[in-house]
Amino acid sequence: MSTDRGSVTVLAVGVLVLALVLAAGVTAIGQVAIARNRVTAAAEAGALAAAPVTFRPFGASGSAADEAARLVRSNGAELVRCDCRPDSGYDPRTVVVTAKLDVDVLGLREVSIEATAVAEFRPVALLVGP
Repeated sequence: MSTDRGSVTVLAVGVLVLALVLAAGVTAIGQVAIARNRVTAAAEAGALAAAPVTFRPFGASGSAADEAARLVRSNGAELVRCDCRPDSGYDPRTVVVTAKLDVDVLGLREVSIEATAVAEFRPVALLVGP
């Protein structure tokens, strides 16, 4: 009977280590998922803000790219690319914004996450009443 002594302790330590590894894995996945949502929201906000500025400023103080960068930054990310050329015509136009967010996963590794969002603006809708 004395040969079984301490085996429960080894088993308990093993279970504890497994639980800690699983908790770390879930935490890392959660950090990346939250960062992915943040960068997606930042890209979408940037695209939506830049789209009407391609037609005319609509209260913005700079270009469409400046407006996209401002909204992306206010959501905690950085602007990577803004395909938002000015166009004075009334044809629909599409704005594409890519944002990036760096996240430090468990303090072990920095991961860069990018998201791209698209917004369409139809200036002709401004001419049509409600």
